[in-house]
Amino acid sequence: MTWQLTIDCGDPGRLVAFWAEALRYRPAPPPAGHATWREWYLATGIPADELGEGDCLDRIEDPTGAGPRIWFQPVPELKSIKNRLHIDLTVGGGRSVPVAQRRERVDAEVARLTGLGARVLGSMDAPENDHYSVQLADPEGNEFCVV
Repeated sequence: MTWQLTIDCGDPGRLVAFWAEALRYRPAPPPAGHATWREWYLATGIPADELGEGDCLDRIEDPTGAGPRIWFQPVPELKSIKNRLHIDLTVGGGRSVPVAQRRERVDAEVARLTGLGARVLGSMDAPENDHYSVQLADPEGNEFCVV
């Protein structure tokens, strides 16, 4: 079995650009025999007026093949409530790493991600639980955590 993560969004190209950088992924190439995703969608019977403009780049993949593919599915409605599922980016090194060092790693990654367009929503700094994490939102408001 294989799987992909599908994220509803208003602007797939914007999220492809953000998440490809955030996850160190790359835009997924269109299926064999098609120069663009738009060409592939048209070949599968999706009407041109539903595709908008551009090449319809809406997927990313892990260049190592280890992580799941992600499809940014365009939908007409805006995000209106908290995510029921979110991504945790684990960069701190786990509990075997001193919390001060994990905090440095997390804060460095948060700085990189905010430079890409994320915004900080809050943090969890719980020394009594040996935990530090920061909650962010991607350019469309989807929440994720850096731990």
